[in-house]
Amino acid sequence: MPGITIGMLKKTAYFVVAKVVIIIEFMAQKLIYLEGIEPLDFYGVNNVRFNKLKEYFSDLKVVSKGSELRVEGDMDRIELLEEKVNLLLKFIAKFNHCTIDDFDEIMGGDARYKLESPGPEDEILLHGEKAKPIRAMTIHQKELVERIRKNDLVMAVGPAGTGKTYTAIAIAVSALKNREVKRIILTRPAVEAGEKLGYLPGDFAQKLDPYLQPLFDALRDMIPAKKLLQFVEDNTIQISPLAYMRGRTLDHAFVILDEGQNATISQFKMFLTRMGPNAKFIVTGDDTQVDLPGKMQSGLIQAIDILRNIDGISVIRFDSRDIIRHRLVKKIVKAYNNIDETKDNDN
Repeated sequence: MPGITIGMLKKTAYFVVAKVVIIIEFMAQKLIYLEGIEPLDFYGVNNVRFNKLKEYFSDLKVVSKGSELRVEGDMDRIELLEEKVNLLLKFIAKFNHCTIDDFDEIMGGDARYKLESPGPEDEILLHGEKAKPIRAMTIHQKELVERIRKNDLVMAVGPAGTGKTYTAIAIAVSALKNREVKRIILTRPAVEAGEKLGYLPGDFAQKLDPYLQPLFDALRDMIPAKKLLQFVEDNTIQISPLAYMRGRTLDHAFVILDEGQNATISQFKMFLTRMGPNAKFIVTGDDTQVDLPGKMQSGLIQAIDILRNIDGISVIRFDSRDIIRHRLVKKIVKAYNNIDETKDNDN
């Protein structure tokens, strides 16, 4: 084995030094100041938010000291962390809180969309039971409020848990309280979602109760029980299957068709042509969950295609960012959407 010469040592030393220079060149340090916020509000109790921040940026060295963060690592990653921190500061300043779900949305999701959501200072639709303020909670919910003011028919389409029906009912109850309409009419197609209606106990009206229950649940949030019972008894509020709409003219009313994707083309046309001169119609539905038997077409899906460009009609598409149920619901919806996209690509 030949000996190692002085020249070889010099060359080796050169490459070692060069490597160190490259590493130093790509490493950077920066101080990020937490301005306009109490450190505890940012770090969270027991540093829960700060620890999650370090998990999201585990490739960086992040050290906290009071109102500043000392960050070391790749400059591009440092700049991304600084952007996320600034968005988090703005979110806390606007909403006066930040849940773990909010934090995950800001760090790993569509942060600007989250920040643009309506805050506490935004318009309250009405005060519900025990003076609970009810307001539009997401951008598309707020858009629904604005669109129905300018249009007589709005179709709100999107996945479960996005608050389409709840927001629509809140708008209707607000209009009733403000004497803008004389009655509220809520309707749903009586279509089985994998279960047979005939096997349910009771007479026809009792069999329909499970279909109409979600509408009652929303109303109970907004109207005291005794008042709601009175409204139902005197027909100020009517809740019935879509088939019962045939032959009626719905005027001076706020009318909501829920689960509109399960109305057939003829049913949907029948429903829309019930509109009186002084009525407001909202249709809500999820065009990915059509429960119609066989190869029957959804009237909602057709209507979105053929009516969207008519003046006075508006279509809003909600998405998974509007989901306000349990945080897992958002992940579940995304997982199923990924399957559907894979099937479409295969076809």
